[in-house]
Amino acid sequence: MKMSALSFIIRQAGESDTPFLIECQLNMALETERMQLDRERVTGGVHAVLADPARGFYLVAEAKGNPVACLMVTPEWSDWRNAWMWWLQSVYVLPDFRKSGVFGTMYAYVKEMVEQREDVGGIRLYVDRGNTPAQEVYRRVGMNGEHYITFEWMK
Repeated sequence: MKMSALSFIIRQAGESDTPFLIECQLNMALETERMQLDRERVTGGVHAVLADPARGFYLVAEAKGNPVACLMVTPEWSDWRNAWMWWLQSVYVLPDFRKSGVFGTMYAYVKEMVEQREDVGGIRLYVDRGNTPAQEVYRRVGMNGEHYITFEWMK
């Protein structure tokens, strides 16, 4: 079957998606930053989001009833806009489903959610400078990385 023939169902993740979400995060860190994350810490982090909607929520994309991609939406208050900004984080697509349109479908789903809410002003994400394939995907869906540079300090 051609990837373009696939249709995806996007839904909010629940507790039963925990193993999939954990594996996605472990794989993403290894693939994009060559970083081996601590499984127990990631497990706690995933459970924390699922237990507390104020921390955000996960979306899962399914193809033929199986999860194939995920992302997390994290809210940030913007006093400039008097609205929430939704950050897309923890984006991961299983290797066999890359270039299938699944991220575009998920992005359109989130964008539609934002357009239907008065209290959300937009969507943002950050990407590792070296992850050029992901940057191209984000450009194709209409996002741009021309306005801000992200600085960080990590404990």
